[in-house]
Amino acid sequence: MTMRRSRGDGGLHWDERRQRWIATANLGFDPSGKRIVRRGSGKTKTEAKNKLKEVLRDYEDGLAIAPTNYTVADAVNDWLAYGLAGRDARTVENCTYLSHKHVIPALGARKLRDLSAEDVDRWLAAKAKILSTRTLQAVHSCLNRSVKRAMARDKVKRNVVDLCSVPQGQAGRPSKALTFAQAEAVLKAAEGTSMHAYIVVALLTGARTEELRALTWDHVFLKGQSDANPPQPPHMAVWRSVRRGGDTKTRKSRRTLALPARCVEVLWQQFEDQGWERLAAGDSWEEHGLVFSSAVGKPLDATNVRRAFRQALKDADGINADDWTPRELRHSFVSLLSDRGVPLEEISRLVGHSGTAVTEEVYRKQIRPVIQTGAVVMDGIFKRIPER
Repeated sequence: MTMRRSRGDGGLHWDERRQRWIATANLGFDPSGKRIVRRGSGKTKTEAKNKLKEVLRDYEDGLAIAPTNYTVADAVNDWLAYGLAGRDARTVENCTYLSHKHVIPALGARKLRDLSAEDVDRWLAAKAKILSTRTLQAVHSCLNRSVKRAMARDKVKRNVVDLCSVPQGQAGRPSKALTFAQAEAVLKAAEGTSMHAYIVVALLTGARTEELRALTWDHVFLKGQSDANPPQPPHMAVWRSVRRGGDTKTRKSRRTLALPARCVEVLWQQFEDQGWERLAAGDSWEEHGLVFSSAVGKPLDATNVRRAFRQALKDADGINADDWTPRELRHSFVSLLSDRGVPLEEISRLVGHSGTAVTEEVYRKQIRPVIQTGAVVMDGIFKRIPER
């Protein structure tokens, strides 16, 4: 007499239409009360039974059974659709681009449950030949977070991407700093352009481009504050940025900077020019109170600034505009101050760094002046009698 299977052991039957043995397992009910059934098929009873045993083993381990056709592309698209809720629009745009450009074309068709660490290692090694290390880290993060989300929803047993390290990618574009002569050429070339005030303030204060794009007239004091104790010279409060929430990059990035006379001059001119632009735009003007805005008052984005910056530099002597970006005005500020002997600690305060390490390693391109302290002291200790 054939023994009946116990409840929960699943079933095995022949499907005439598909010409395959079908193994089924009842895994209880979902929150809506619908029965959860997972199936496995095989050409033989043994193959179907083995698949059934795998299903039951996973169920006993507390794992829901993911669809066998769930792919890496499904996991990535699910993460893009639901895993980035509340993130900045630029973050979503960047993650979407990287995923569709580098992740899905290479690994998207792979079934998620079959994705191995070797697959990920080979993919990263191939990408390391064409991408910078930073971009490589970003695409690895997109895949990692996608699989992590799928794992949390029982689509896969483990996240093999998290086990793979990111290799060294291609060297990125090195940052540069203007020499004094080049800086003078840039300031001269910018005169009369829409970017003149922006370039002068960026170069002479070291403010980040993201901070200048968010700078409002409420935070600029061109006449200073004579009634303050002590009286304050003309200054600007760098308290905002275009980052999500309007916060500056770090806590120490929130700072108040005295304005050089040249900055005060160009900002007065900027205030006047913006008034004429407001009149010309009429009803099209959007008032945001920004110091640097478009011709109709709208906030500038990074692309607007970069394009206008390079346009302003096209006639600068000894400068190839395509080789420079607005953020390198900040690098130039640090290098020029260092070149004139300003202590590194003071420069770090001016640019809003929490310490001197980043200022020295990343931003200071000219290591000057020559440090003479040791030589002077040692000459005093070991006095050398001049040879006759």
